[in-house]
Amino acid sequence: MQPESTFVLVVGGSLVGSSAALFLAQHGVPTILVERHPGSSPHPRAIGYTPRTLELLRSVGLDSSIPEVPREFRLQRARIESLAGRWFEQTDWTPDKAALLEEKEFSPSRGAAIAQDRMEPLMRDKARELGADIRLDTELVRFDQDAEGVTALVRARDAAQYTIRAAYMIAADGGTSPIREALGIAQRGRGHIRTVRSVLFRAPLEAYLERGVHQFEIVQPDLQGFLTTYGDGRWVLMFSDGRERARDALRQAIVQAIGRADLAIEIIATGLWELGALVAEQFRKGRVFLAGDSAHVNNPIGGLGLNCGIHDAMHLADVLAAVLRDERPPGDLDRYDAVRRPTNIEYVQQQTIANKKRLEERDAASRSANFDALRRTAADPAAHRAFLMRTSLLDSVRKLGAAA
Repeated sequence: MQPESTFVLVVGGSLVGSSAALFLAQHGVPTILVERHPGSSPHPRAIGYTPRTLELLRSVGLDSSIPEVPREFRLQRARIESLAGRWFEQTDWTPDKAALLEEKEFSPSRGAAIAQDRMEPLMRDKARELGADIRLDTELVRFDQDAEGVTALVRARDAAQYTIRAAYMIAADGGTSPIREALGIAQRGRGHIRTVRSVLFRAPLEAYLERGVHQFEIVQPDLQGFLTTYGDGRWVLMFSDGRERARDALRQAIVQAIGRADLAIEIIATGLWELGALVAEQFRKGRVFLAGDSAHVNNPIGGLGLNCGIHDAMHLADVLAAVLRDERPPGDLDRYDAVRRPTNIEYVQQQTIANKKRLEERDAASRSANFDALRRTAADPAAHRAFLMRTSLLDSVRKLGAAA
C-alpha cells in the first residue's frame, strides 16, 4: 500500500500544533495534522494572548472569533483569605499603559483572553477551511527520516495503521515529547520546579469580579493556592502543594476559597502538570522541527510559553512555505533554531522565572519592595515602555524580524 504524501506533517493538535497547521494552510502548504486525542482537554490551561499573537491570528482570518480585551482593562491580583472573607492586598499586575504608548506604536491589537479549549477548535476549524487535513483520534506510532523526508506510521482509533510520507515534520507533541526523545535531543535549564494540581469548577461568583480583580492568591493556614476565572462561568483553583485530593476534599477546598457554603458548585475536571524551565539543545534535527513545549518548557505565569510557541509556529510556517515555493533555499530552515532558541532563552525563560519569584515571595517587606519596583516602572515612561515591549514579546518579534 502506497503511503499518503504531504509537504508537512504536524504531530500534536493543541494550540501550537493547530496554529502551525493554520499558518501553513494560509500559505497553501499541503499539511496533515494528527492528534491522538478526540478534541481539546476538558481542563484548559492557557488563556492569555499577547497583542502580537492576536495580530498573527487575525492575519489568518480569526478576527471576529476572538474578542479583544477592553481598552480600559487592567489585570489586577489580590491576596485574600477567601472571596467572601478578608482581602489583604490588591495590586495592578498590568499597570495602565493608556498614556504611555501610542496604540499604533505598541500594536494595533490589545491582546485577548479566551480559554484554550475555546481557542483550539477555532484554530482547527479555520485550518480546515484553508485546506489543512486535521485528523483527531490519530496517534503517531513511530517515524524514520532520511535525506528526502520523513516516513511516519500513524494509527487512527479503531482503525488500521497507515503510513504518511512528508518532506518535513513538526513535533508539537508537548513537554514530554516522544519525538524529541526519539531524536535524542537533550534539554537544559532549571528543570523541574514543582508539581501543580488543580480543580476546574463552575459556580455563580460573578459578584466577586466587580472590583476588577480576576486573579486571587488564597492565604489560609490550611489552604494556599491561586484562584482565577476563565470569564465564562468556569473557575480554576490551583493548589500550592502537590497533594492529591479526593472529590470531597476538592469540594471542601473550593468552599474554603470562596468563603461560603451556600452556593451550587459543579466540579468539572482536575488537572496535574509538572512545572519546569527547560529548553531543548536544538530545535531541529534533520527534517524534524520542535515547536512549543516540545522545544521549551516554561513556567506558565505570564503566558509567555504559549505565546512563544505560537510564534515558533508562525516563523516555521513562513520559512517552510518559502522553501516550498523555491523563494528560499532549504538551508534557511536552520535559521529557525538559530533565532527561536535564543529568543526563548533570552525573553521567555528569564521573564517567567522573574514572574514566578515575584508572585511566590512570602516575606511582606520583600513583596512590598517588588511591587514598589513595578510601580516605579509604571511611572517611568522609558522603563514602562521597555517592560511592555518585553513582556508582550514585541521586542522578540523585532529581533526575529532582523535576524530571520
